Amino acid sequence: MSPPSIVSAEFYLGGELADASADASRDLSVAEREATFAGLVERHSRVMFRVAFSLLRNAQDAEDAVQEAFLKLYRGEAWRRMEDEKAFLARTVWRVALDRLPKRSERPIEADEEFASGAASPETSAVRGAQSALLRRMIDALPEELRQVLVLSAIEELNSREIAEMIEVPEGTVRTRLMRAKEELKRRYQGAKEVRR
Repeated sequence: MSPPSIVSAEFYLGGELADASADASRDLSVAEREATFAGLVERHSRVMFRVAFSLLRNAQDAEDAVQEAFLKLYRGEAWRRMEDEKAFLARTVWRVALDRLPKRSERPIEADEEFASGAASPETSAVRGAQSALLRRMIDALPEELRQVLVLSAIEELNSREIAEMIEVPEGTVRTRLMRAKEELKRRYQGAKEVRR
């Protein structure tokens, strides 16, 4: 669930950087551009991966979305005029990941996507694992508009302003959706606990 350990612009852009520097008349400006972009990749690739993974829930798909987002950014010039790098890049990869989502799929949770547990005993570990799996299924079952803001806020630790910019809705709407998601999750969790008794 993590991006490659050696993160470089070359990884995300393939031969794109080398091809761009072929023109000898622009070597200095191309070298500056490559260095600036490589720094951008190194600073933000992990955050972008986490954003893509939170939406796609598959490591390979998330890596592909990050690579596609970086390629689009490198080919354009908008990345040079960013005011808030983190929000801009998160929004970019979010849009790419949204385009890659199948229309309302009901994909089961894979074993390697389960929450890790640091329990001391096998019994405690089993209980926590069951609770984590139940919570994950409940989050996945939330309506998409509620699940998205909950994941971005709680797991990706983005604030409501960043989420609003990313999904292009007013900040108040993000806060309302987040509150509704938490209330719905709490209601469902309490209902599941009652059924178990």
